[in-house]
Amino acid sequence: MTRRPDRAQGRACLRRALVWAALCAALVAGAPARAAAQETRADTAAVLLRVAEQLEAEGRTALAAALLQAILERYGETPAAAEAARRRAPGRTAAAGEVTGSGRGELMVWGTLYGLWLGAAVPAAAGTDEPEAYGLGLLLGGPAGFLAARFYAGEGLTEGQARAITFGGTWGTWQGFGWREVADVGRTPEATFTAMIAGGLTGLGIGAALAHNRPITPGTATMVNFGALWGSWYGLAAAIAADLEGDDQRITSTLIGGNLGLIATALAAPGWNLSRQRARLINVAGVAGLVSGFGVLLLLQPEDDNTAILVPTLTSAVGLLAGAAWTRNYDRRSRPAGAGGSGGGEALLERRGGRWAAGEPRPVPVLLEAAAGRRVPGLRLDLVSARF
Repeated sequence: MTRRPDRAQGRACLRRALVWAALCAALVAGAPARAAAQETRADTAAVLLRVAEQLEAEGRTALAAALLQAILERYGETPAAAEAARRRAPGRTAAAGEVTGSGRGELMVWGTLYGLWLGAAVPAAAGTDEPEAYGLGLLLGGPAGFLAARFYAGEGLTEGQARAITFGGTWGTWQGFGWREVADVGRTPEATFTAMIAGGLTGLGIGAALAHNRPITPGTATMVNFGALWGSWYGLAAAIAADLEGDDQRITSTLIGGNLGLIATALAAPGWNLSRQRARLINVAGVAGLVSGFGVLLLLQPEDDNTAILVPTLTSAVGLLAGAAWTRNYDRRSRPAGAGGSGGGEALLERRGGRWAAGEPRPVPVLLEAAAGRRVPGLRLDLVSARF
């Protein structure tokens, strides 16, 4: 006969469930880290600024404006952002919008950022602590990523194709990190960085192969992005409900769930024919349901893990279904050009120009400070971005 857990044990189970939910958010959705490497961010922004200056000198003002905008949005606290704001002339805004709204421009901006990540990750994978190695990697990585993306994109890359490629690289980086943890192949930061690099490049190649000569709408790309993230959450929830106690088992379930979610939405989303903005609104409703579920947990304080994980799992599913129902006529009311959506960026919720908009958050690889001055790999997801 099993013994019913007392109140203290119930609270401990609840805390454990909440901790694992936070782990899912940190690993899968890349929750913001408390100790981001500020010096690395400043160096990254400085390299981007130099690339933008070179583009301006070559007369490519539209691409330069796109990189300046990326610096302002991603590295607003750095000295390079202040210089980017000064150099960004008002007359270039329209041209920048044309570039960032195209697949070619988006791929080049992402390629530059990914090149900077590789520039720092490769020396870390080699186990070097020499600052010169990281400096050289940053100096070469950004321009190399920009040129590689520019060469690949050509002139006919659509926005949906570009997002399939960039998400493949980001998702592959997370998969490399997760499966290395599960397989326990090396327990050093060098092994982790190596796995993330290999996974990212593999995902990048798969994304490029899938996007090659295939029509992918921005709405489909957005749904696949969110489908992978929701699949990861439900995979973790299933592991907790099944009483899988080991970290490796729960990470495995999270990884498998994310891949199943990605595959399922990749097969189904083209038939849905959603705009990007409607896809964002549906997923914002799902996140609202998820957060409300955790609020209910704090009020009820259930005594077992199954109840603790069941509540946010159900409320997030209800939120997604409600969002799909509430927005069923959204695309009909939108203008024809709205098939790709507009107004949102890379945070889940953004406030710009006095208006709130739903965005499309994507995990971004970052370097975090660890003990003894070492840096370890991590993921970041911007949930709220506001400008007043």
